[in-house]
Amino acid sequence: MLYQQILQNKRKTVLLVTIFSVIVLVIGWAIGYLFNGAPISGIIITLIILAFYVPITYMTANSQVLRMAGAKQIKPEDYPELYNVVEELSIAARIPMPDVYVVNDPAPNAFATGIKPEKGSVAFTTGLLEKLNREELSGVAAHEISHIRNYDIRLMTICIALVGVIVLIAQFGSRMLFFGGGRRGGGDRKSNPILMIVALIFIILAPIAGQFVQLAVSRNREYLADASAVDLTRNPTGLINALTKISQDPKDVKNAQSATASMYIAVPLGRKRRKKKSSLWATHPSMESRIERLENM
Repeated sequence: MLYQQILQNKRKTVLLVTIFSVIVLVIGWAIGYLFNGAPISGIIITLIILAFYVPITYMTANSQVLRMAGAKQIKPEDYPELYNVVEELSIAARIPMPDVYVVNDPAPNAFATGIKPEKGSVAFTTGLLEKLNREELSGVAAHEISHIRNYDIRLMTICIALVGVIVLIAQFGSRMLFFGGGRRGGGDRKSNPILMIVALIFIILAPIAGQFVQLAVSRNREYLADASAVDLTRNPTGLINALTKISQDPKDVKNAQSATASMYIAVPLGRKRRKKKSSLWATHPSMESRIERLENM
């Protein structure tokens, strides 16, 4: 079942790239149509942006996330217990040992990066290491290693990159329309008013739709990583207790960014957000629902 989920994840990656790419192209069409009546020119511009932005984000996401978080790579002698836990779970997951990082931050949290298992990294805050015992730490580490093994990081990296392209192009088009007043010379002025309205609505709603899809994927991946963690440790209690302790801590992760919030095991940007029930605009399912699912296992 788990390997079917991994295969499904890879297929979802292809599907999402296709869907998001179509959204980007339609935005290009809309901008070209509204601004100068030349949809092809808008599509060409968006293709150029897509061709540069996505590969660059894809190849540099790992280092960017670690740098933004202020993560420092450790050696086995620096944190022996943490290193041993990650090593043992990597063997159980049958993936290469990921690089281990520690973030000097009192808020208990963790995240994983790496577009494939051979380039995986896991990072833990000092607050997490201080609050959790070995059993709980194993649960968190298994969750993050599961993200790498299940190719969740690749999936989320592509989602983040494509949503970034959609937002960038939509903002560019909105500013062009606001400051340029719509169509300029050279376009066909006998435009279809219905198409113009559709194009305008799409420019406004496309970023929202893209973010909505990204968040839905993120929440689904958290549930799968929780289940995969139990598959590795054969012990749901450790992760249940870890999530309980994390949810009870009021501190924010100092260097967390909204763009990378979905990478963390728990929402890193505020106590109020962490205590909210699940919503369509949340990066994570509620802790209550995650713990309930684990208890039912």
